[in-house]
Order: sequence, then C-alpha cells, then structure tokens
Amino acid sequence: MHGLQAARRADPLATSAPTAGPQTPAVAPRRLPLLAGCAALVVVADQVTKQLALDGLSDGPVEVVPGAVTLRLTFNSGGAFGIGGDFPAFFLVATVAIVVTIVFWARRVEDPRLMIPLGLIVGGGLGNLFDRIVRDYGGRVVDFVDFHVWPVFNLADASIVAGVGLILLLNLRSRRPSADGR
Repeated sequence: MHGLQAARRADPLATSAPTAGPQTPAVAPRRLPLLAGCAALVVVADQVTKQLALDGLSDGPVEVVPGAVTLRLTFNSGGAFGIGGDFPAFFLVATVAIVVTIVFWARRVEDPRLMIPLGLIVGGGLGNLFDRIVRDYGGRVVDFVDFHVWPVFNLADASIVAGVGLILLLNLRSRRPSADGR
C-alpha cells in the first residue's frame, strides 16, 4: 500500500508516450503560444538593443561600471565565445536546425514550465539568426556587452544561456529525492 501512495516526481524533459489506436494530438500545442510569445519578446528586445548598440557605440566603447562592464561594439562570425569564426554559414545552418528541432520537440513536452526556457533559447537563436541573414555584416552577429572576464555577448546569447540554465535547473529539481528520502 505504501508503495502505491509514494508520489513519483515527473521528469520535466519527458515527452508524451505514444498511444495505441488513432493518433492523438500533441500534448502541448496549447502551450506553444507561450513559447512563441517568449521567443518573440526576446527577438524584439535583442534587435532593439543591438540597434541601440550600433547607433550609440560606433564612436567607441562606453564604460558602464569602470573596470567591470563596458558596452563595446563587436561583430562575431562564430558561435559562442567566437569559436569557429571562419565558419559563419555553419552557425547559420546549425541555428536553423536547433530552432526547428526545439519547436517540433516542444509540441510533445509535458511540463508547461519548459515553454519559457525553450522560448528563451528559440528567441536567442532567432535574434542571432536575424543578424546573420538580414544585417549586412557578412554573417556576423552584433555583440556589445563586455564584462572583461567573459567574451563580449548580446541579449540573444544571454537568453540562450539563461534558457539552458533554467532547463537544467528544472531537470535537477525534478530528480531530487522527496522530503521522505524517496
């Protein structure tokens, strides 16, 4: 009896299990607007801040917190931390593949809490993708936040990192034993 009463924590990354019989609709289509809304907010905020950086930092960097935070206009042709700078086309294709994969996968995610972190990742990817395709910087992404101990980044990058961090946090919390040790 005790075993039947024990609550089992759900894995937030779990997807719905296939069912026998006629195909049932995806679990989360009603949650996709949350993902899309979050992604849209990230894209708009990212593009606005990048345009402000292009307009306001063309004459040189601005120290926000001396020695700690500088707004410095740079252009990154690579991925995170400038890795693979000689292959901007690779990052364009990889970003499209990741965004499409997340959107299709999100339709099956059971935990609605994942829609916001997934939206952060999708929005960040789309914000940087916009730079690579639309802005005339040779496939490079506009970066402008410099913490002096970390490579220069932008809001899209920060959103991707925050989204991944939130997913890891949700996954770790779901695997913690309950108060009674199970």
